[in-house]
Amino acid sequence: MIEKTFGEKIKDLREEMNVTQGSLGEQLQMTQRKISYIECGKYEPSIDDIRTFCRFFHVSADFLLGLESMQK
Repeated sequence: MIEKTFGEKIKDLREEMNVTQGSLGEQLQMTQRKISYIECGKYEPSIDDIRTFCRFFHVSADFLLGLESMQK
């Protein structure tokens, strides 16, 4: 099974909440363009960005970074 990228996970979480890129950007104090670039892999998020996404979506950084399955 192919692991989803960070951006794909952000997009899935955003769409599950029925939130647009623009609305998410406003809530996280990011631009819509930055959200778009993160989702399509054109921009690598900073540590602060990752923390912000984790808090907003109530998920772990391990989940977003694809590290959960590596813990055992």
